[in-house]
Amino acid sequence: MLDIATELHGWTEQDRDFAVATVVAVSGSAPRRPGAALAVDAGGTVIGSVSGGCVEGAVYDLCRQAIEDGHPVRERFGYSDDDAFAVGLTCGGVIDILVTPVRRGDPARPVLAAALAAAIRGEAAALALVTEGPAELLGLPLLVRTDAPATSALGAQPAVERAAAGQAAALLDAGRTAHVTVGGDGSPGCGPRTGLLVVANLPAPRMIVFGAIDFASALVRIGRFLGYHVTLCDARPVFATAARFPDADEIVVDWPHRYLERTETDARTVLCVLTHDAKFDIPLLRLALTLPVAYVGAMGSRRTHLDRNARLREAGLPETALARLRSPIGLDLGAHSPEETALSIAAEIVALRRGGTGVPLRGAHTPIHHDEADGPEGRVGSAA
Repeated sequence: MLDIATELHGWTEQDRDFAVATVVAVSGSAPRRPGAALAVDAGGTVIGSVSGGCVEGAVYDLCRQAIEDGHPVRERFGYSDDDAFAVGLTCGGVIDILVTPVRRGDPARPVLAAALAAAIRGEAAALALVTEGPAELLGLPLLVRTDAPATSALGAQPAVERAAAGQAAALLDAGRTAHVTVGGDGSPGCGPRTGLLVVANLPAPRMIVFGAIDFASALVRIGRFLGYHVTLCDARPVFATAARFPDADEIVVDWPHRYLERTETDARTVLCVLTHDAKFDIPLLRLALTLPVAYVGAMGSRRTHLDRNARLREAGLPETALARLRSPIGLDLGAHSPEETALSIAAEIVALRRGGTGVPLRGAHTPIHHDEADGPEGRVGSAA
């Protein structure tokens, strides 16, 4: 439900009753992954999605019922060849949905409200929901943060609470969303066997765009759309302005390599070098290609690319580092305009992030939706 945290936090602040339907398990092809959520308030307002439209009507009814009777429910939806009019997924997959009521006075409400607040503040947090086990625990939450003790509604089962907090903390540290099982192994104090979906929320990954040009303005916009915290950096103050880049989270006037030396990056950071000027590119790329970031791409023609690589070799950069450079930047979409070019760059980033090939799906035999474990290590900006 953290994917719709902003809207849900507003509902809690307005003291509304509502129910949240969360995808807790997926088998086969399905449009949404575990953690995706749909919510319905007491007035019938709907936000979010759990299936891209296939089963939303049935899930809406389950949410309305949960608001009325206060009982959580887990329901499975699949495809039936025998009944073309049955509620199910036309893509052939199977999804399990957990519907949790969140009403005034419910013990789960303060925990969920804290999780939603942490998510919209961009804080690292993991929300665990009980998906199977003792009936009295179904749907109850536990929240783990890096800077505060765990809070939960699982106090009636302290052994489960401790084990769940440990698993949630481990997944938060790894930045992963996963289904885990605790308890039930027969050892003293282990508690009953309990399944939990743990949804990890990390601060937005960074996209740093170097070069205050018109292509950068389009890339900044699409970077924000994809959920990145976007920084625009250029050494020329007349070009690096908020008026020209209103969608940037941050604008830095400095030489690109000097800024990269002093700013924080991590394994999810995306670096897009659009300066295509050797006096900026070479010192910047010499540093960028030695950092453990997710993506380094550089704009320029194929001639510029060959000249730039030669200069980087002369500067002492090894071939293993040069091999990391995505240049010319982006996928071949035949792009012309800044917006089309930004789309081609974003497409390359998403393909690397999710383990995609970049080839058309028509005629391909690769999965449409890639599981997190299917792609390369260190996904680009991946928080789940």
